[in-house]
Amino acid sequence: MKNIHIKDIVIGQGKPKICVPIVANDIEEAKAQAADIMTYPVDIVELRADFLEKCFDIEYTIEVINSINDIISVPLIYTFRTHKEGGEKEISIENYISLIKGVLESGTVDLIDIEMFTGDEIVSELTKYAHKCGVRAIVSNHEFTKTPLKIDLILRLVKMQTLGADIAKIAVMPKNKNDVLTLLEATAEAHEEYMDIPIVTMSMGKYGMISRMTGEVFGSAMTFGCVGKASAPGQIEANRLSTALDIIHRQIQ
Repeated sequence: MKNIHIKDIVIGQGKPKICVPIVANDIEEAKAQAADIMTYPVDIVELRADFLEKCFDIEYTIEVINSINDIISVPLIYTFRTHKEGGEKEISIENYISLIKGVLESGTVDLIDIEMFTGDEIVSELTKYAHKCGVRAIVSNHEFTKTPLKIDLILRLVKMQTLGADIAKIAVMPKNKNDVLTLLEATAEAHEEYMDIPIVTMSMGKYGMISRMTGEVFGSAMTFGCVGKASAPGQIEANRLSTALDIIHRQIQ
């Protein structure tokens, strides 16, 4: 397994790293959320750029990113979550590519999220471009209406790796408790048998909350919590999430 070293964080080793999103409408709100987040036990910060009112303005976006970097001391992920995968805004493929490349060229972020279903050729191109710019690529997939079959989840993770991901991420919505088990089984099997890179998996909503705490057991290297406003259903407040991760980590050592 290739661990990912970014600043003082090692993704893929030890406890799952806690990532908290900034879900702000403008630069002042982003700065306030960043300052608040840094008072919590957080390893990584994610800018959910699709929440920004001026999210399509690359110069403004980079200004927001720089203002966040002035406050935080941990790695930063740039994510534009498209509407089809649960994000706030519709965006064309052309604009999506342009935004990602613009952020990469700015040299202001440590990781960038690229949605797998953007298209194989585009994803492969963007992961290579990220690496050229010295940025780690998270290739992701989000299912807000269902949990795919275990084999489909594993195949998606493997495909992300093939497309050049440094980290493979899948989030799914369970309709029942068995769906959560499907996600956890897929995570464990992919981690143990198929993946050479860290994986990040979670089951959303009230049923899936347990998956956000048990990643170290099943092989998920990162978990998403919240400070204030959440970016996805089932996110746990960062202090409580950190306590749960510490308890599990001590028990399995």
